[in-house]
Amino acid sequence: MSFETHDARERTKQIQAEYAQGGDALGWFDALYREADGDNERIPWADLEPNKFLRRWAQETNLAGNDRKALVVGCGLGDDARFLRDLNFNVTAFDISPTAIEWARRLHANTDIKFVVADLFDPPKDWFLAFEFVLEVYTIQPLPLEMRSQVIDAIANFVGLRGKLIVVTRGREDDEEPLELPWALSRKDLSRFETNRLKQTYFEEMFGDEEEPVKRFVVEYKR
Repeated sequence: MSFETHDARERTKQIQAEYAQGGDALGWFDALYREADGDNERIPWADLEPNKFLRRWAQETNLAGNDRKALVVGCGLGDDARFLRDLNFNVTAFDISPTAIEWARRLHANTDIKFVVADLFDPPKDWFLAFEFVLEVYTIQPLPLEMRSQVIDAIANFVGLRGKLIVVTRGREDDEEPLELPWALSRKDLSRFETNRLKQTYFEEMFGDEEEPVKRFVVEYKR
């Protein structure tokens, strides 16, 4: 890990903690994007390329969009949305940060991706059960643990009848305590999706290329 990456992650934790102390669990996202001021290296998860675990899963499963309606949750700078669009999905992507959405629109101005500023907990009413494919990458794990069930319920509500949800997250064992941001998910945490009438159809552990490899879960659900 480079010093710059480490520094960006530490600054992210500082901003999150400052907003949390003020009772604001979500405002830190836009604060981080504003402070980055166009420099993606100051955003720990903004690599300007699709998530590598998503790409690996897509290759293994021969993913094809076939013009299906897709929603990307917490899209950030839009690289995963672009990946789905290139696979021929009809993509809507949202983030709570207006700065992130403006940035994503500039980066992907040559596409027809619909980038929208929206709150996961107060989304457009016509998004309920509206999407054939929903993608969640690393957006559950930075939100407070006490909100986890509410977050999972909100994401599940986007998945239409016979639709599919893909979750990519840092993983931990059920008896392992998540100690710091990002708070990894356990299989017990993820079972909340099944209480929302989604059936798990794929589960794989994947490891990153860090000096101490970090475990990720890639999970597929169908309604």
